[in-house]
Amino acid sequence: MLNDLLAALPFMTDARAELVINGFWPMVKAAILVSIPLAIASFVIGMVIAVAVALVRVSPSQHILHRLLLFWVKVYISIIRGTPMLVQICIVFYGLPAIGVFIDPIPAAIIGFSLNIGAYGSETIRAAILSVPKGQWEAGYTIGMTYMQTFRRIIAPQAFRVAVPPLSNTFIGLFKDTSLASVVTVTEMFRVAQQVANMSYDFLPVYIEAGLIYWGYCWVLFIIQARLEKRFDRYVAK
Repeated sequence: MLNDLLAALPFMTDARAELVINGFWPMVKAAILVSIPLAIASFVIGMVIAVAVALVRVSPSQHILHRLLLFWVKVYISIIRGTPMLVQICIVFYGLPAIGVFIDPIPAAIIGFSLNIGAYGSETIRAAILSVPKGQWEAGYTIGMTYMQTFRRIIAPQAFRVAVPPLSNTFIGLFKDTSLASVVTVTEMFRVAQQVANMSYDFLPVYIEAGLIYWGYCWVLFIIQARLEKRFDRYVAK
């Protein structure tokens, strides 16, 4: 039945239908076992970097060590935002061996993705923190809280609500960007699609199928994002 349905498409032949059917499960499996865990691990590490960088950016401290750290943080953000993610991943995997640093494909991809997410995510988190009225900081100081106590108990919950939509979009974008890991030999979903297509040299149906699978996963992520936003809306309303 599925063969008949696929064969009804204008560009679909019996051979292409069989190719699409045979390639479906390997691509879905690669997404579940590699692409999604790769995105989650990179996002978690990237968010740790992003929070640390954002706190450096918004901290009122102006001693010499803070100024030096602030300078390097700005350089890091400028470099990451000013270069393609593909170049960053290739530098980690193909470039570092030139100085004696050898990293396996999956850790190299995670490092590249995490550094990228850390830079972009830090700007999102910084903007979310700055969106909280200054009076909230002053209220915390008034009742005797330190800077970090005020941030953790008062500012962070409000800033997190503001940051949820853009950070959710960042994760969805990261999931799609895991396809770049194929250039460092990580067998994620897109690399499997390439392998399937290379067996027949018929790329169009396989790449369309891969795009539809990416879209299906992202559609699920869109639903999760919408529910998260509603949950935090109710939390803020209380």
